[in-house]
Parts: sequence; structure tokens; C-alpha cells
Amino acid sequence: MGKRRRVAERRNTRPALIGGMIAMGVVGAGFGVYALYDGGAAADAASATAAHKAVRTGPPSASEVRTVATRFLTAWQQGRVTEAAAATDDPSAATALLTGYTKDARLKDVTLTPGKATGAKVPFSVKATVSYQSLTKPLAYDSSLTVVRRKSDGKPLVGWHAQVVHPDLKDGDTLVTGESGTPPIKALDRDGGELTAAKYPSLGTVLDGLREKYGKKAGGKAGVELRVVRGKESKTAKLSDKTLAELSKGTPGTVKTTLNPTLQAAAEQQIGKQQRASVVVLRPSTGEILAVANSGHGFNTAFQGSLAPGSTMKIVTSTMLFEKGLITPDAQHPCPKTYKLAGWTFHNDADSEIKKGTFEQSFGASCNNAFINFAPKLSDGDLTKEAQQVYGLGMDNWSTGVPSFDGSVPVQSGAQMGASLIGQGGVRMNPLNMASVAATVWSGTFHQPYLVSPEVDGRTLAKASRTMSSKTQDELKEVMRYTAAYGTAAKAMAGLGPDYGAKTGSAEVDGQKKPNGWFTAYKGDLAAAGVVQAGGHGGDTAGPIVATLLKMGG
Repeated sequence: MGKRRRVAERRNTRPALIGGMIAMGVVGAGFGVYALYDGGAAADAASATAAHKAVRTGPPSASEVRTVATRFLTAWQQGRVTEAAAATDDPSAATALLTGYTKDARLKDVTLTPGKATGAKVPFSVKATVSYQSLTKPLAYDSSLTVVRRKSDGKPLVGWHAQVVHPDLKDGDTLVTGESGTPPIKALDRDGGELTAAKYPSLGTVLDGLREKYGKKAGGKAGVELRVVRGKESKTAKLSDKTLAELSKGTPGTVKTTLNPTLQAAAEQQIGKQQRASVVVLRPSTGEILAVANSGHGFNTAFQGSLAPGSTMKIVTSTMLFEKGLITPDAQHPCPKTYKLAGWTFHNDADSEIKKGTFEQSFGASCNNAFINFAPKLSDGDLTKEAQQVYGLGMDNWSTGVPSFDGSVPVQSGAQMGASLIGQGGVRMNPLNMASVAATVWSGTFHQPYLVSPEVDGRTLAKASRTMSSKTQDELKEVMRYTAAYGTAAKAMAGLGPDYGAKTGSAEVDGQKKPNGWFTAYKGDLAAAGVVQAGGHGGDTAGPIVATLLKMGG
């Protein structure tokens, strides 16, 4: 890469078919080039003719995919940034990132090897050398590109996203090689054992967050590394910078966490049984986070996810109803098959109904309309106030020690307000939030979850403005205990009583065949919550994960 003399190409024979794409060797730029045949003058002539025809629509053809991928990968590999960027639908962004690939990331000797295309998507592998002063290190990874049509003229181009350059990049991020600026950290569990991503794969993003927060405070010394530097969009999503390769190790500082090594190992094992699962375990009396795990290791859904929590939100809704004196657990309260509110018709799961049952039975069966039919008696902001004032949710002030999202319960009206009562509408949570909800029920007081003790850096933990009454707490424990013993959580919670409680949830997601399955529960001074995305009912999917971890905690 860099300033190298271009060598004229000569094509004397037809290229060979390699890896599902046409390729031939090219001598140039001082390294092994894997150039891709782009159709030559015939293709250029065809393009000129096509300009006078009607704009093409629909998916690009196999030939177009091959041609565009060829042009882009060959130009990128040979360091012809302007030409590579011109083969994308966002030349400006592509030019900036591809230029930085050499200039800022200091990557040279780049070799791109395409794989077999699947429709418009072309996978490819990357091999390069990271070079900084006298330090070098090989780098290898896999990526992919997708060919799309430009709407204005139908021209096939590479659909540009930063992930094309590296899968860990988000749009707006950059790659930089140099002194890290942030020293590495040695993270420890509560017993003093070292926490590593190799031992606990789910902790990769957590360790990145710990380093970003405590690297400069823990007494370490920075090393030289290739890293992802997050842009504005990623920082808004609270993503941490990420190290991709270390050229020289720094001296790490030490940060002790609250994680329990036995529970963390078990959490990693449990979420591995589902494709997209996340779980969090807490100590209700203190707020200490004992375990966190995600089956997708690229994003910490357990702490930073923003998902509709489904019927697990009925815990917060019930708190509000009990405090307002609108219902008690043993009061008769119908759950009709359908309920109309502000032009919407709400249904229960499987169109079930409870005609003459109690509110406790509706809670245990997770019957939606037993909650939505309270909407006419509520003000638009009631649920928001309950979530903020009692459960500490949605205030954007949690300080866990790593990036986290503390939930959102926006003020809504009409049918959307009704949907919020059952954890749909605009309500957004993650397993950390819902584990905290169960923990608050058990303790009666909100204790903000944390991964690093506030004594380490003098952080101020968030507090709720009020606590629930002992009467309300007793009522909540009663309905959650009923659910764990006789309701939708009974199968998962079998054998865990008597000091226990649970709530299941299923959250519908547009374009998803199966709902997200949620489960939150407590067993003594231990609370946990989990979600299995597109898994189905929470009692069958997230329930066994949560229950297994609660059993391990005693």
C-alpha cells in the first residue's frame, strides 16, 4: 500500500475460476495481488449503452455482483482508494475509511480473497500486516460486501457500510494504530480470579467497557495496538472502543468486579443453549451484578439492549394498580378474550379468557386484558412515574461501571398507553433492568445494579425517589409466588420454593415469526432475568436459563 508505482497489466490468457469467482494473478505494488476479472472493455461498453436505456430495478444479477465485487476488491487491495470508493454507493465515506485504513490504521501488504457469492452478498477474507515504527503484527479476519442498485440510475454498486472494511466497525467508526491512550486493565472477579474473554467469551464487551472507564485510573501503562475508535453514532449507543491487535503490551492496572466466577461460568453455559440469549444475575440486597452473559458476543444485549419486555412489565403495572387501590390479588377481575381501547382491539395469547377469576389468576396466566382494561382509570403518565419513582427505571442515571441502558417507559396515550401496561408500545428494557425489577420486589427497595463498587472511584449510584409500601410488596410477592407455583413459570421454577417469585413474558416484534421470550424471578437474595430473542414463550425458553442459575445460588 502507500506510494507505489503501478505496473501495467497484460492479459494473454483467459483467467481461471477460483473460489466461485473469476480471478487471475497480477504483478504489482510489491506484494501478492489477488486481482479479480472485471469484464474489461466489453463491460464498459455495455455500461455506456445501458445509460441510454430504462433504469434497471430488482436484485443485481450474478454477473453484476461478480463485476462490482471484482472492481472494488481489486482496487482496494492495490491501494487505488478513489477507484475503490467509486465502486460504492457512498464514495465520500468509503474514501475516508479506506484512506484511514492505510494512513491511520497502518495496514499494508493487504490480500483480499473472495469466497462464493450468495445472491448479492460476497464474503471475503483479509490478510494484512499492522506496522507501527519498528513493530509489526499480522492481521487476518473475514468480512463481506453486498451489491445493491443505485436508485437514481439502477447502477450496481457496493452498498457501503463501515462493516465492509471490518466487521467490528459501525458507520462513523475509524481504525487507528498507535499508543492506545488507555492502558489495559486486569479485571478480577469477586474472589480475585482474572476475568478474560478467552475464559468467559460473553465478557468481551464488558472488559472493553471496564478498560475505557478505568484504564487511566487503575495505574496501568498504555501499549501499542490497532483499535476501533468509536464515532458519534456508536458513542450514542454506548459502545466502547475495541482492541483488534496488540503490537506491544502495556502494563495493566487492576479492577475488581462483583462477578461470581461460578455463576458466570454457568451463565455462559446456559446461554449457549440458545441462539440469541442474554441473562443477568443480581444480589437484591446490594445491587451487585453476579453474572452477565450473551450468546451473541458482539453486543452486550444484557446491559445495553433496548427491547420490549412483554408481560414481565406487568410487575411494574401491578405495583401501580396495587398502590392506587384499584385491585388486590384475590379480588374478582375478569380477563375478557378481547378488549377495545382507542380504536385498537387487544387479544390474549391464544385468544384465552378468564371470566370469573381473580387478578392473581390473571397475573399467573399472564392474561393481557386483565391489565389493559384498567387503562380508562389511569392517567397517561402513571406507568412512567411508577417505573421511575419506585424502580429507578428510565432516568438515564445508572452508573454500573460499564456502559448500560436503564430502560425507557415513555408517557403515552390511548392504545399505546394500553400496550405499555403489558410491556409493548414504547416500553424498552433489557435483562439488567428486569432483573433489577425482580430484585426490587424481593427487597422492597431499589438498589441500583453495579459491576464495580462505587468505592473504587467515588461514583454516586442512582436512587429511586420512594419505596413501595410493605402492603404493596406483600401483594407483589403473592402474585409472583403464585405464578412460580401454579402459573406460566411453574415448570421452570419447580423445586425452588417457598421464598421465590417469577413472571414470564412474550414480546411481539414486527417481522419476527416468534416473540421474544422473557423471564424474571427471584429466589431469596438472588434475582435474575433473561431473554431469548425470537425464542417463543418465556417460560419455555428464558425460564430454564434463569431457574438454573437461581438454583445454583442456593
